[in-house]
Amino acid sequence: MNWKLVFLLSLFGLAMGFATVSLIPSTVEPFFWLVIFIFCAYVIARKAPGKYFLHGFMVSIFNCVWITLAHASMFYTYAANHPEYMQMVEGLPPALAGHPRRLMFLIGPISGVIFGLILGLFSWIAGLIARRLS
Repeated sequence: MNWKLVFLLSLFGLAMGFATVSLIPSTVEPFFWLVIFIFCAYVIARKAPGKYFLHGFMVSIFNCVWITLAHASMFYTYAANHPEYMQMVEGLPPALAGHPRRLMFLIGPISGVIFGLILGLFSWIAGLIARRLS
């Protein structure tokens, strides 16, 4: 594993964590993530010493830590700019709906694993393509 590569690529998650608090609306956020995932998969395919899927997965795990911390630390700004999050929380059972900031610490890791599977798959496919081209 190239942990330096994983950490450096996860800094996109740190930047997106802060940017999505108030700058990037949730309607266009997926397009930013698609570009980031394609770029990360390309870099992993070129620089990782194998285990492309695992590298991509771990980048997303690190991303979920950065994003969760950024969103939770600026919760009130995030909530003001993302009313859809607050509407989603209102539909949950009272034990969860009463703590929307704490809920981020549950949703973050789940999202990290799901998106880790996606980035891992992107990275694995990019690794296959890179091997065939060389």
